Amino acid sequence: MTVHGNTVGLGTSELRLLEKLRSRRVPFTALTTPELTRDLVRFTHGTGRQCGVLVDRSGEVHFVVVGDASKLMLPDVGRLRAAQGRFRGLRLVHTHTYNEPLTRDDLVDLTRLRLDLVAAICLAPGEDRPLSVYWAHNVPVGDGQSGEPYAAFGPIPYAKLDVDPSAIIPAVEHEFARTARTRSVAGKDGRAILVHVGDKRGGGTPAEESLRELRELARTAGVAVVDEVRQARDHVDPKFVLGKGKLDQVVIRAMQLDADVLVFDRDLSPTQHKCIAEVTDLKVLDRTQLILDIFAQHAHSRDGKLQVELAQTRYLLPRLAQKDDGLSRLTGGIGGRGPGETKLEIGRRRARERIDKLNADLRRLAKQRTERRRKRGRSETPTLAVVGYTNAGKSTLVRALTGAAIHGEDKLFATLDTKTRRMRLPSGRDALVTDTVGFIRNLPKDLFLAFRATFEEASDADVLLQVVDVSDPSMEVHLDTTERLLIELGLAAVPRIRVFNQADRLDRTTAVRIADAHDGIAVCALEPETLRPLEERIDDELDRLATARPDDDDFEEDGDVDDDEDLGDGVSEDE
Repeated sequence: MTVHGNTVGLGTSELRLLEKLRSRRVPFTALTTPELTRDLVRFTHGTGRQCGVLVDRSGEVHFVVVGDASKLMLPDVGRLRAAQGRFRGLRLVHTHTYNEPLTRDDLVDLTRLRLDLVAAICLAPGEDRPLSVYWAHNVPVGDGQSGEPYAAFGPIPYAKLDVDPSAIIPAVEHEFARTARTRSVAGKDGRAILVHVGDKRGGGTPAEESLRELRELARTAGVAVVDEVRQARDHVDPKFVLGKGKLDQVVIRAMQLDADVLVFDRDLSPTQHKCIAEVTDLKVLDRTQLILDIFAQHAHSRDGKLQVELAQTRYLLPRLAQKDDGLSRLTGGIGGRGPGETKLEIGRRRARERIDKLNADLRRLAKQRTERRRKRGRSETPTLAVVGYTNAGKSTLVRALTGAAIHGEDKLFATLDTKTRRMRLPSGRDALVTDTVGFIRNLPKDLFLAFRATFEEASDADVLLQVVDVSDPSMEVHLDTTERLLIELGLAAVPRIRVFNQADRLDRTTAVRIADAHDGIAVCALEPETLRPLEERIDDELDRLATARPDDDDFEEDGDVDDDEDLGDGVSEDE
């Protein structure tokens, strides 16, 4: 067993005391023993440093820890028994150099590590004898309840100390397990606290709008949101994003609500991700990871799955390189003698090779899509591409216009695989309608690059149908986001019709007024009678384009889709 912490400058007698501590046994029926207390107090009196032990329920000392005058830094204690609803099976017994109660650090360690209990033995001023004891254990707190997630006791005169952990801890742990079973029904993929760190100087997306979108992302990913934390700072902390004190509060709140996931409303650097996970002992996700998880759940076609894997691999590559590059290759001598590549270097090389392979596969699929579009172009059938913010109702609109069985849900990114269907316009002509991936604010760069090829369908469309949720309070933000992404994709010049969907959620007059202000049409995709003006607008736009387009005698006049391409109802173009 190794002694952890601040051992620099200790003399021979102090080191012998630490050796004694390693061999002490403390029964589960006692908070401490006279022998353990004597050795701890003697060490602290002689060095001015806190000293403690982590003891399991069988009485064995697992760790001996030395701190400074005001705190201990506990080592990594591993997972041990700390499954959902269970404690770690360790209790911390340590000294305080002054007669002070349990510190914030003590209580954070208690909740973060799910220790059985924490006890502080306070020294009598200027003497090597114990004066009093403070101690605390965790307690379950129900959803929506306030209060601290621990019960604290003391000061108790050391001479009157009579605490039996074996009569307290198993009962408390049983109550935690019962609460965890109840909560697991609502959070099958985890219980999350959302964290938003904003700029005091203003600018950027308002906190409420940003958190509302993060809530929807979490819901779509299958995570139960149990709380939200906001903090405004002059500068984001380079290590923890939040301030350290605020992060400690988050840890305690996570214990209160039995949360096991922290979701940050920003992208975290590899260093930030690692530091936050180490301090909180919770699963840490950033916004990009959450979106990647949703994409992985909803991708069904080979094209979609490859694009998601490419984005995930690109995201993970810099995190593989987080470790010291100086250790990535051990070489020596003129020919580079040594063991060659380390596991880290091999992992990075394989990730790069996988990225190259995925890019090659996607290029091949892109050529197949190009060939399908070329065949479709010979038929002179006009094409429409449906674009817009995620969850604006694009798939529902395509289903209403074409009558095809296209899946749609009230979730973000329910559609990742482009699908093309045929519709009949009031003029009697046919048109092909393509559903596309939804846009989102701050779309992760890796996802944007991976799915850029998907929007080739929109670049070859005659007309874009830009769908907007007219009932969304952030409609203007969504319009601006969509406009910027269309420009970035080179689609700004494609003729466009703005479709203000979900008009049934507003007063009809209000919905029409908003649509008219943006030269659009108000519809409800669930009410077919509201779609007639849109269909007539599409016909008029196609007529205008046909008049403006010069005749081309080279086109084949077969008037239909190539026989090799089945675009019937219910069949995806890329399946």
